[in-house]
Amino acid sequence: MLFKMLHHQPGLFVTPNPWDAGSARILEALGFKALATTSAGLAFSLGKPDAHAAVTRSETLSNAENIVLATSLPVSADLENGYGDEPLHCAETIILAAGAGLSGGSIEDATGNTGNPIYPFELAVERIKAAAEAAHSLPHPFTLTARAENLLYGRTDLNDTIRRLVAFADAGADVLFAPGLKTRNEIEAVVNAVAPRPVNVLMALTGQQLSLTELEDLGVRRVSVGSSLMRVAYGGFIKAAEEIARKGSFDYAGEAWPYAALNDLFAVSYS
Repeated sequence: MLFKMLHHQPGLFVTPNPWDAGSARILEALGFKALATTSAGLAFSLGKPDAHAAVTRSETLSNAENIVLATSLPVSADLENGYGDEPLHCAETIILAAGAGLSGGSIEDATGNTGNPIYPFELAVERIKAAAEAAHSLPHPFTLTARAENLLYGRTDLNDTIRRLVAFADAGADVLFAPGLKTRNEIEAVVNAVAPRPVNVLMALTGQQLSLTELEDLGVRRVSVGSSLMRVAYGGFIKAAEEIARKGSFDYAGEAWPYAALNDLFAVSYS
């Protein structure tokens, strides 16, 4: 219920994206109100590429359940394309996600097929309709986010992206999301097109210059950061390891979080 309510309160909120239970606990300790998983972050942590079928549905849901159990915050999961092409696959994934304790999840219209990366319009809408029916059949609130992936695959036709988002809203999606939006005009056009349904915007992309205040002024209700936090963490790890391998020194340790601070944070029990 809390996750759903956050979308309808004044202002926006941020759902940073942990990739495991430990990163989720840190984000909760920093005061965030909700979390959202990252498919890329999970894939990289498993030593896999971020690609359809690289990470299985069971791996995704197991990781999500670990995050749910590690914090008291509502968690939404990146459920990729629902782990199957057919509407039935999307519905099944939503039911399983709810069973893992998740408060929400996203279904995207990307196929995983490099030759034809986006589902045809009619099938994309039917997939979201099936997911929405499954979500709304549950005995407790489950927030379905519908994602239009055009911009991530070089399809810069904003009109088609908006057409899809409007259709997804009409099909029952609770939140709309088009990762890759960068400018004020693009974001404002999407927000206005699907109003009053809330919009999630992905930040921390190259070329974006908007602050949370500016996004709120544009009517954005939710902000996520994808795999960027995980990539920053791996960036620090790689830099430190390179120092050992190439310089034979250990200056990186001066920037590490103290052992005692992390140990105390993780020692906190959650009811």
